[in-house]
Amino acid sequence: MGLIQIENMEFYAFHGHFKEEQIVGNKFIVDLTIETEMTVASKSDNLKDAVNYQKAYQIVKTEMEKKSYLLENIAGRILDALYSQMTGILKAKIKVSKMNPPIGGKIGSVSVVIER
Repeated sequence: MGLIQIENMEFYAFHGHFKEEQIVGNKFIVDLTIETEMTVASKSDNLKDAVNYQKAYQIVKTEMEKKSYLLENIAGRILDALYSQMTGILKAKIKVSKMNPPIGGKIGSVSVVIER
């Protein structure tokens, strides 16, 4: 067993409950952890035996380009897409953070974490 961690993926996207957020956009940071069996890949040194983290990144990027009102929706969609488009994922954890959210005070970020 092992973990693949793709950290600090940065996207500028147009997610948010408020109309202005969907027009102006904001910076989002995404962290992804994938639990997978790595025994075969660690011996074969062949990508076909591993979970391809470049493909995982492309899936995250594609889902981040689709507008959503809620961070929960984004995180759920990303996990759905990962499980439907990739094999070898035993467990995945996604963290989606909105930087400087418009909530009436000085906040660095707000995040949603979903694990399946």
